[in-house]
Amino acid sequence: MSGVVSVTRHPHSRRHRLIAVLSLLLALVAMALVPVPGAAAAGDWWTPTARPAPDSGINVTGEPFKGTNAKGEVRGFVDAHDHLMSNEGFGGRLICGKPFSELGVADALKDCPEHYPDGSLAVFDYITKGGDGRHDPDGWPTFKDWPAYDSLTHQQNYYAWVERAWRGGERVLVNDLVTNGVICSVYFFKDRSCDEMTSIRLQAQKTYEMQAYIDTMYGGPGKGWFRIVTDTAQARSVVQQGKLAVVLGVETSEPFGCKQILDVGQCSKADIDRGLDELYGLGVRSMFLCHKLDNALCGVRFDEGALGTAINVGQFLSTGTFWQTEKCAGPQHDNPIGLAPALTAQKELPPGVAVPSYAADAQCNTRGLTELGAYAVRGMVKRKMMLEIDHMSVKAAGQAFDIMESESYPGVLSSHSWMDLDWIERVYKLGGFVAQYMNGAEAFSAEAKRTDALRDKYNVGYGYGTDMNGVGGWPAPRGANAPNAVQYPFRSTDGGSVIDRQTAGQRTWDLNTDGAAHYGLVPDWLEQIRLVGGQGVIDDLFRGAESYLDTWGASEQRKAGVNLAAGAAASASASEWNPFTSYAPGRAVDGDQGSRWASDWSDDQWLQVDLGSEHLVKRVTLAWERAYGKGYRIEVSTDGANWQTVWSTSTGDGGLDTAQFAGVPARYVRVHGVQRGTQWGYSLYEVGIYST
Repeated sequence: MSGVVSVTRHPHSRRHRLIAVLSLLLALVAMALVPVPGAAAAGDWWTPTARPAPDSGINVTGEPFKGTNAKGEVRGFVDAHDHLMSNEGFGGRLICGKPFSELGVADALKDCPEHYPDGSLAVFDYITKGGDGRHDPDGWPTFKDWPAYDSLTHQQNYYAWVERAWRGGERVLVNDLVTNGVICSVYFFKDRSCDEMTSIRLQAQKTYEMQAYIDTMYGGPGKGWFRIVTDTAQARSVVQQGKLAVVLGVETSEPFGCKQILDVGQCSKADIDRGLDELYGLGVRSMFLCHKLDNALCGVRFDEGALGTAINVGQFLSTGTFWQTEKCAGPQHDNPIGLAPALTAQKELPPGVAVPSYAADAQCNTRGLTELGAYAVRGMVKRKMMLEIDHMSVKAAGQAFDIMESESYPGVLSSHSWMDLDWIERVYKLGGFVAQYMNGAEAFSAEAKRTDALRDKYNVGYGYGTDMNGVGGWPAPRGANAPNAVQYPFRSTDGGSVIDRQTAGQRTWDLNTDGAAHYGLVPDWLEQIRLVGGQGVIDDLFRGAESYLDTWGASEQRKAGVNLAAGAAASASASEWNPFTSYAPGRAVDGDQGSRWASDWSDDQWLQVDLGSEHLVKRVTLAWERAYGKGYRIEVSTDGANWQTVWSTSTGDGGLDTAQFAGVPARYVRVHGVQRGTQWGYSLYEVGIYST
């Protein structure tokens, strides 16, 4: 054939060529079956494509679960109380280390400058841990002495450790922005202002920066697993995607500048409105109104031990008064006041001033919710924010409950066991959410089982509040040979992931021998609870994300009820006569909290409201003056002649009462007093009547 060159091939050459072709085909098949690293990262959505190196290990394998259960509910654990950014609070040097750093893990996980070379100047350690505060200051890569379960001044929330908790099944995390201006002012070391709102703004900013930092590892904005959410629609979408929904809260001692000096508030209602609006704009959806120190809004639930003494000193330095106590009016009580010495703090007191002693039978704070505090609670309801009831004194918490019940508002939270635990059902009745502090497995399981029947009754899940970086202390090691020790590796609650011991740098942590040293050990702690407390406790916790979002969602959707009594015709059995002011029945339905109806000074008295036409009535609110009803009943009628009792009490205690009952048709509603609570008559500032 013209133009073709004939070539004779050797048999060995043909064999070699065949082997080469087969090798190439096998290589291509292998490439198809075993993706290259880039392809693997693209397929595993939970694996970052650009994690910093070096960095902490995660030590969890398997895909994080997505979607909802058969009922359409999200699944997963909720940490209702954590402090990702507390290193930015308290003047910037109380909590050492950062949750992330653009310069890498070695910069993030290093001690405060004054802790070098041996912790001699770690003054806060003296108070919180005891001993002399000495420790190896090196964090990364050796982690010889910190983080540790009993080290309260070192970073526990490094982002990779939070990632491990997410991989272990956590789906909602509340990041409480936290600081305390008094602690900041008396602490020796600081590198910034002690202004609380300045710190809160910075911590919010840093949380958004942490989100962006994690997003960068996954290819850009919105792609990371750490998602800050500002409504429940966002939160549910994030959890259904298998990611972590992060909610911003606030826990600070003088919100909006509302401190008090010698019992005089230093803020106004306008300050409160501006402050709530600003926090809402930052993305904050839950908050405490008081924390550690009495302020212009409310009295606090005390701290115990040497820490309590130190905080009481701070109370005096801030307000000019120490905590004041009285006998408790009911079964609920505040924590015992710390009486142990805190010499470092006590040296800050002026000459001749000493921390007082307290009567053992007077365990309640005299301070409750102030007028400004009540205004702030109602302001949070108006903005559909959730109120953290923990840290409020018994008196303040009871008054806050009264307001929430009168508003039929579900947004009440107890996130870390600082509320009197006998009030848990009161939270659930409102539609609120309860989480327990991150106690040891035995104590946590026992408390969970104590309240298990209540969760069944109200069909709710449970939460935990780690309070990491919150100066609280965490579960100690139980020992490798203790009963029900965690066996590594173990499976996550959903069964889709395998969790091994967590390693960072040269250190590997084991919950059995190290305790809950940092946030990455939350899954290990949950496994220990499963072993100690049983699967039922874990099942309730795994419903936590759904229940928390239920409470938040109900708060968002709640609409203010129409007060059917406003401006309605009112009559009474009698009205107190006074030549200078009127106590006529209409004063209790005129919308003015400064006017009131007052009866004669005898037991059998009533106030009647004519709604003008028949309505469904389900709720009656009563704002009592000091002359309150101890025993009274709510009666309804469609014709003004035939009356039906729909609610009654013999244990009224004044203040703001809410009578809630099954809806009944009524045109007339009567408050019928049968036993006075004082030597005077019955006196009501305002009566509210609602169909919702």
